[in-house]
Amino acid sequence: MIIIPAIDLHQGQVVRLRKGRFEEVTVYSQDPSGIAKSFADAGAKRIHVVDLDGSVAGRGMNSEAIKAICSAMDVEVELGGGIRTADDARRTFELGAGYVILGTVVAKDPETAEAILKAFPGRVGIGIDALGGKVAVQGWKELTEQRAVDLARHYEQHGPAFIVYTDISRDGMLTGPNIDATAALAAEVKTPVVASGGVSSMDDIKALLQVEGLYGAIVGKAIYEGRVDVREAVRLSHTFR
Repeated sequence: MIIIPAIDLHQGQVVRLRKGRFEEVTVYSQDPSGIAKSFADAGAKRIHVVDLDGSVAGRGMNSEAIKAICSAMDVEVELGGGIRTADDARRTFELGAGYVILGTVVAKDPETAEAILKAFPGRVGIGIDALGGKVAVQGWKELTEQRAVDLARHYEQHGPAFIVYTDISRDGMLTGPNIDATAALAAEVKTPVVASGGVSSMDDIKALLQVEGLYGAIVGKAIYEGRVDVREAVRLSHTFR
């Protein structure tokens, strides 16, 4: 399992939201590229970047910050938020990202999502954000009736590079990841699954390391709050390989 530090962007700043609520935002830095470089220096091999403004607007909104992050270090960057078309994905790759993550379009426009996956084989992940097992879209502002596991199964045939599974109820809350739901999803699909949401301590990372088939874990607020040290988390993940 790899450790993937997260950088959430809002108006060019590094922030974290509570349960995806923009009215509950904490600003951690005005230097996204500096944060990214510190993660790379600590041994992270991939960084997870989310354009929060783009996820709501439906188009890229933090391009300057994203380009600066990708230029700051020689580490893979995966980016989600606001990618609705193949042109959106292409522009993101031009900024320097190695992977894009499709979110809302996966649930609301499967035809377009499938076309993007086909256009960029091996470079497109899908993000499944869920609350109570149901898929949420539009920057978590809209809850659908679709089950997360059914959505994951549907996209298996289209070859996503990975699936980022986020439990909204845990995100930014430092209450621990939803181990059971994450393990259940990983058991249902062959696509690599990345856990996201709720990691609060090194003990949580140790618990995730025990989940069979889990490819990676995204860690955000716990890093910024000093509860997880990136270098130590990366070292620990190596011992389980």
